[in-house]
Amino acid sequence: MFTSYREFWQNILTWNKTATRRQYWWPVIINYFLGIILTALLQVILGHPWSEIYTWTDLGANTAGNVILLLVWIATFTLKARRLHDTDRSAGWILIELIPIIGTIWFFILTLMPSRPSTRWPQNQAE
Repeated sequence: MFTSYREFWQNILTWNKTATRRQYWWPVIINYFLGIILTALLQVILGHPWSEIYTWTDLGANTAGNVILLLVWIATFTLKARRLHDTDRSAGWILIELIPIIGTIWFFILTLMPSRPSTRWPQNQAE
């Protein structure tokens, strides 16, 4: 679990490799829980939703939150590309998520597909 999460951050800009199901799902699950916990904690500390700006401190918290959100989004985007590569699909399949409901369901199914033994991209460790 921790190895997968460490690899998630180490490969933040890596597009041309693969990611096994384990390497994909652990970071996704951990990021959801961290996001919920940190958002709730920040709202308790500020006393209001972190997206609302009342003071200069709020502006700093909002800016820091947006920078962290951008970094997590970039890392997740490249992780999705590597997961698709592991199933021997192009990263262009990420665009299927733009189709409401059906695209999200289809992408979810693609991430559950087993690894292919031979792909066009360099392999990571086997599951």
